[in-house]
Amino acid sequence: MVRRRLVRVPASSANLGPGFDVLAAALALHLEVEVVETGTFAVETELAIARDRRNLVVRAFERLHPPDDFSFRIASEIPLSGGLGSSAAAIVAGLTAADHLFELDADVFALACEIEGHPDNVAAAVHGGVVVCADGAVTRFDPPTGLEGLLVVPYEAVRTAEARAALPAQVPMADAVHNVAHAALLMLGLARGDWELVGRGLDDRLHQPHRAHLYPRSAELVRDARALGALGATISGAGPTVLVWSHYEQTAAVAERLRERAAGWADVLRVPFESQGADVVAV
Repeated sequence: MVRRRLVRVPASSANLGPGFDVLAAALALHLEVEVVETGTFAVETELAIARDRRNLVVRAFERLHPPDDFSFRIASEIPLSGGLGSSAAAIVAGLTAADHLFELDADVFALACEIEGHPDNVAAAVHGGVVVCADGAVTRFDPPTGLEGLLVVPYEAVRTAEARAALPAQVPMADAVHNVAHAALLMLGLARGDWELVGRGLDDRLHQPHRAHLYPRSAELVRDARALGALGATISGAGPTVLVWSHYEQTAAVAERLRERAAGWADVLRVPFESQGADVVAV
């Protein structure tokens, strides 16, 4: 009997404004990987990614089992650059496929963090929902009903290494306190479904202002999001994608205004928050 698994993993947005390297949320764009025991190694995809053993899905799979006898069929809705967790999704997909195929009971989250280098996108990809990463553990909860996301995905990418290099080694105490306060407001707002608190809680001083020069149009959208009718906006991960937070009743109108603003330099996608994390189907 041919062994075969289909793995589906969501995109993710990390930081969520004030929660630098701590908060993330899963989004309803998905990577799908079908792994089939064919007796030969192959990567089949229309994506602009490696089709040999350098492929990130394959490298992750190989941490748990040799990929020699397997074909990897990869399709994805997740933009490959821009801060939407495409690498975390690939890593989680490869590890999850191997874990299920061989019933290894591996710690997929820990292994994925080791490969990725940080936990936030990985946690959202594995668990879905909104996640808080602290002390090596993950706490998750479902996003409130009625909350939607709009993604503004620029055509020009920014290297993650460049975005990391833009951050200062030290920050003023006032900025640190500001972020603690606003992360608390954001979590309370999400837990209660209190849109005013969510909007107030999205403000950041630790990373977004220091990276604004790398993507000025994205930074301008973050500043203008409320004037456009949204609850607020955050840079997704290291950027330059912008996650615009909206209540569903305002989403269509906000999307129209965003498309006017983004014409010629970015795509606008309406993307719900995703409660379901990595999922496996035996096919």
